[in-house]
Amino acid sequence: MDMRRVQFKMERPGLLSVGQEITVTEGLLPSNYYYTIDPSLAMSGNIPFTERLVSQKGVIVDITENPRGFYVTAEFDEPEVI
Repeated sequence: MDMRRVQFKMERPGLLSVGQEITVTEGLLPSNYYYTIDPSLAMSGNIPFTERLVSQKGVIVDITENPRGFYVTAEFDEPEVI
């Protein structure tokens, strides 16, 4: 089965590590969803209603740093949205 990947923005280094299991909380905006890695460690960008995340649990697969900050990629056990 394919694994769905979602990227999250993390404000400080060292809050999460590769291989760590996570739980996410869903937030609702007028036209999108967003997800927060509990307890408020990182937040996703806006995700359209049609691409709503089904799983609440995932695993961190990558953490990168660039001039804009720290980005965490998590995999969830559901098909990738195309």
